[in-house]
Amino acid sequence: MKISTKGRYGLRILLDLALYAKEEPRLMKDIASSQEISEKYISRLILKLNQTGLVDSFRGAKGGFMLAKPPKEISLLEIVEAMEGNIALVDCVFDKDFCPKSENCSACKVWASLNKKIRKQMKEISLKDLLKSEKNKINRL
Repeated sequence: MKISTKGRYGLRILLDLALYAKEEPRLMKDIASSQEISEKYISRLILKLNQTGLVDSFRGAKGGFMLAKPPKEISLLEIVEAMEGNIALVDCVFDKDFCPKSENCSACKVWASLNKKIRKQMKEISLKDLLKSEKNKINRL
């Protein structure tokens, strides 16, 4: 399991919105500038974040993007899975048809147990938790 730029940048976009889009929507160009990610790439990622219910988009002169729910209600697991799909160490953890031996496989049971622990840990970390760290970093600058 490796989290790609989609997952990492998706988290950065949500952190940006949590920091700067509290009162009014944030423009894509402002997110791109502060996060040093191209607008073209952000537009693809933010579409996915919008489709999965993590971001709301607003049209018009005062348009832009905001979090769809409070940071404390958004888990790291939800963010990564919105961008990457199900977190799985190996394919047989979520797809028993992937391997004909998965039902009676000791290795698969180990992978499933580890996968469950990783998912649990990621679910316990909220965007609000990560936001605290981000604010501390900004205050030190």
